[in-house]
Order: sequence, then structure tokens, then C-alpha cells
Amino acid sequence: MILKQAKEVLQIEADGILGVLDRLDENFVKIVKLIQACPGRVILTGIGKSGIVARKIVATLNSTGTPALFLHPVEAMHGDLGMVSSDDIVIALSNSGETDELNMLMPSLKGIGCTLIAFVGRVDSTLGRQGDIVIDVGVDREACPLGLVPTASTTALLAVGDALAVTLIRKRGFGASDFKRFHPGGSLGQQLSLKVREIMLTGKKIPKVHKGQTMRHAIKEINRWQLGATLVVREGNILVGIITDGDIRRHLMEQENIYDRPVEEVMTRNPKTSCPDRQASQALSIMEKNQITVLPIVNPIRKVRGILHLHDILGKGAFRFNGV
Repeated sequence: MILKQAKEVLQIEADGILGVLDRLDENFVKIVKLIQACPGRVILTGIGKSGIVARKIVATLNSTGTPALFLHPVEAMHGDLGMVSSDDIVIALSNSGETDELNMLMPSLKGIGCTLIAFVGRVDSTLGRQGDIVIDVGVDREACPLGLVPTASTTALLAVGDALAVTLIRKRGFGASDFKRFHPGGSLGQQLSLKVREIMLTGKKIPKVHKGQTMRHAIKEINRWQLGATLVVREGNILVGIITDGDIRRHLMEQENIYDRPVEEVMTRNPKTSCPDRQASQALSIMEKNQITVLPIVNPIRKVRGILHLHDILGKGAFRFNGV
């Protein structure tokens, strides 16, 4: 019985989100474009459970590059309204749209001249009628058996907030190196603050073949170390190229048997590199910019000192380039 009830709650909340998904329209696109062009901040406001959700959305926006703050409706009417300017965008959250404290604030916000967006469960409510743009986040029913405790409605509000934040991440091209700037104390921030020499692979762990060897050797080396690439060096351990899984696939499309071809016919010449004394965040920026996952580490004369894989910076499965 307990499991059955728990699953019913999850199903109701999932249905609520899917209902909002079906109603999401061009108004959401307008909001994203407005925030992208906004010279001010995104200010979220709400009271009760909606206020708690608003605070969480603010935290998500701030941590992903969109300046945001929470404005308590009651405190706003007693002086905090001074933090709002005409350059700001205000998003008001309410399921019923009839929260007195919130609706009393709306005329003052309109008087300041900021754009007013309503995330509301009833578009024909007092709040819904006051919004410049309205997003319908209504749900058919709450998961609470009494239909009184905000459950599915707050889940839907939170999901739309997450959709907004993630869409903005992609539109802004916000990457893991940007994330590091806003999370210097977190585990990712600490990892990105390390020097490349502290996390790169060195010595016998570097997949490497010599110029003049065949692709058979290169493929064996790639398979041996499972980094998806091998470096190509000449005498003196000087880097001349790199062969990746992608290079092999592209050449196989042109010619069935590449095993006996010399590595220099397949390799990418003059690959992007880093030096050992750079921060991991700088190496990551190179990877992001060039859409690569392996970075040779060399000294000023391009002598190989190590190799760095994306997983060594961020951990396996932790990262995709711009969400791709």
C-alpha cells in the first residue's frame, strides 16, 4: 500500500509537468530572449511555497551565469522595492494567482517600468491579468489527498524554472570553465584550479607512436590506453600530430584497409596543446573551444610532457560540450 501511494504521488506530479509541457508556447521563447537582452537582473518573487521555489530558481540562475535575486513581496512593500529598477525583469510565482501580498506589489512594479512575467496556475487570475507575459503552470490536481498542500503545483513551477535556466545555459554557451568561476569552493571548482601537471598522465601512460610506424601500431596503442587517441612523435619525443578515434573513422570511410598506412597519413598535424603549468580550467577552455577531449601537454619546443583527457579534469560522465 505504501509503495502504491508513493507511486501515485510521483505519477500525479509527472502528469502535472507533462501538462505544462503541452501548454508551453512562444511566450517562453519571448522570456528567454528578453532575459538574454536584459541589461539588469532577473528578480523572482513569491510567497509561501511559491517563494521557496522562487529562491531555488534564483540560486540556479545565479550559478549558471544569469544574475538573479529573490524579492519577498512583504519586505518589498516596506523598502526592499528600492532594489528593483526599470532594467530588471520580474518573474512572479503563484499557483492561485490570488495571493494578496503578491498582487498588492504588482502596481508598484509596473510603476517602476520593469517587465513583469507571471508563472501562474490560473491565467485568468488577478496576477495572470497583470503580467506582461504569462506562463500557464497549472496542474489538474495536487498529489495531496486533500487537494490543499501544494505538491504537484510547486513541482511544475520548479520544472519550468529549471527549463528556463537550462535553456539560458545553452543560449549563452555557458561551459564548465564558466561554472568554475561561480563555484570556486565546490569539488569541480577545486579540480579546475589545479595545475595541468598535477592531473595529466605521464611516462608510460602516454599513448604514443613514432612517425613512420603504421596505423596498426597506432590502433593497438589507442586500444591499450583507452583514451580515444594516441600522440605521434618524431625523434627527441617531439610532437608532430595526434590520431583520434574520429580520425580513424573518417579514413575508414575513404579506404577499407588503413592498417598498413603510415601514421602521418592519418594524423591531425599541429594539434592543440597546453603546457604543464597552466590551470586545468585553462586547458578545459581549450577543449571547449575546439570541441576536443584529449590535449597533448608539451614544453616550448613541443617535447611531450604528458597527455590530458577531459575525464581527468571532470570525472567520467560528468560533462558534455554545451549540452551536446
